[in-house]
Amino acid sequence: MAAPNLISPTTINGKSVTVNLTTTSATSVLSNAASSGKVFKVNALYVANTTGTAASITINQYSAAALGGTAYPIASAISVPANATLVVIDKDAYVYLEENTSLGATAGTSSALQIVCSYEDIS
Repeated sequence: MAAPNLISPTTINGKSVTVNLTTTSATSVLSNAASSGKVFKVNALYVANTTGTAASITINQYSAAALGGTAYPIASAISVPANATLVVIDKDAYVYLEENTSLGATAGTSSALQIVCSYEDIS
């Protein structure tokens, strides 16, 4: 099934996911499966540094679900100050995740960063 026509969707559900980055390897934030019949409109993505030391973050959009395919950077190696929050995506610069695409995060320091991602599940 193809992604829905955004002019006349059947259903739009607001959702949020949270991710604790516990490794310096790429970690899935949000994945839209192939043939899902959905598009995800990512309205906000926040990265919070919960430690007293700056930590870096990279956010990529992947050309396939589950961090597959090619990674395209949305934010690359950005420093998040100690005990601060970085707004990577907001309502004025949202991102669509079509079928068979995903968002992933890679921390420069493990166990320092937490992510909150707010999106619309459109079908």
